[in-house]
Amino acid sequence: MKVKVYGADLTAWVAAASLARAGNDVLIEGPDTQLAKPLQEISALRDEPGLLYQIELQMQEGRLKRTSSQDCKTNIHWLALEHNEFHLAQAIISELANEVTENLLIVNQCNFGVGATDMLQSLLNEAANQVVVYIPNNLQEGKALQGFSQPKRITIGSENSWAITMTRSLIRPFLQNIEHLLLMSSREAEFTKLAITGMLAIRIGYINELANLADQMDVDIDTIREGMGADPRIGNHYLSPGCGFGGQNFNQNISRFSEIFEKRGQNSLLKTVISENEIQKELLFKKLWQHYQCDLTHKTVSVWGASFKPGTASIDNAPSLKVIDALLAQGVHVRVHDPEALGNLQQHYDDHHDIAFCNDPYDAITESDALLLVTEWPEYWSPDYERLLQQMRMPLIIDGRNIFDREALEMYGFTYMGVGR
Repeated sequence: MKVKVYGADLTAWVAAASLARAGNDVLIEGPDTQLAKPLQEISALRDEPGLLYQIELQMQEGRLKRTSSQDCKTNIHWLALEHNEFHLAQAIISELANEVTENLLIVNQCNFGVGATDMLQSLLNEAANQVVVYIPNNLQEGKALQGFSQPKRITIGSENSWAITMTRSLIRPFLQNIEHLLLMSSREAEFTKLAITGMLAIRIGYINELANLADQMDVDIDTIREGMGADPRIGNHYLSPGCGFGGQNFNQNISRFSEIFEKRGQNSLLKTVISENEIQKELLFKKLWQHYQCDLTHKTVSVWGASFKPGTASIDNAPSLKVIDALLAQGVHVRVHDPEALGNLQQHYDDHHDIAFCNDPYDAITESDALLLVTEWPEYWSPDYERLLQQMRMPLIIDGRNIFDREALEMYGFTYMGVGR
């Protein structure tokens, strides 16, 4: 099949590369400024594991091309625009309605909100099989290609039989390991997407709230979490306490869903989750501040992990930013290590004179008065305790993800603080 993808962000490039890899001829249309840019200079492609390689491979094979708006000789189109580009989606669909007068399939993967697909459909003639189908964007940064090509769940939002058949044919290569293929109206699919995101956020917010309470009541949240997870009604997913969540898409979806509640005069749990999450991002600094009795003069603090989660270089809404900002505000010298995100972090802080960007995690702890673990990258899980003890000035570890062995650290002579333990 020949497919045209619209968009310039990670979602668009993942869709384009994956569809091309499945044997389709794919055109990707973005802003003219992006078309002129070398692929290596587009940060979204650079930061996502394996994506740049796959794009370059599909381009070499001739199945993926960048294009301008004039190239439109296909009846299958895939919208992967930013959440604030609804006006652009309307313009694209209005133009397509005149150029492809029948058998026009448009897959809407944009997070425009509940009812957006119906509004786009109103610009088309469904009687002539001009149809917009909604497929939720379930992209997870760091696992984007795998998530698109090997999903466990796909929702098709449409009640048009022709469009559903065409969509299933298009995504058939990605259904090999599918556990749930859900069919519902586009409006229900849009609502479901936001409802899932909201539920995950509430679980994270609740376990963080419990962890903070556990800190005050001298109980170990890990034991509590194990007991909760053993109940089949609850399970273990999204039940790990920490120093807050980040990420662009996750936060945007939660905020948008909260706004829907407010516009309809309902109080939303999500509003509380959002505000409490921002407070949770300050937890590691607060523990450090209290440990040193509100005086961080002449202190050096190490930070392990800057990306908002492991497996990505993105620092969008990352807890590390709040931690580092608070440290810098107190005149602390900060030494940071992250296996992927240092470039983005350095750009964010524009070579701030009180930050050292370290390529080696043990370089980051040299003469440190504390180590703050913010992002649980795999290489941090089993550190060399003796080396930490030798290189740090003060043996203080504040673990924002509860990944370290508390008993082992205390046996070596470290002061250990976790989240709820």
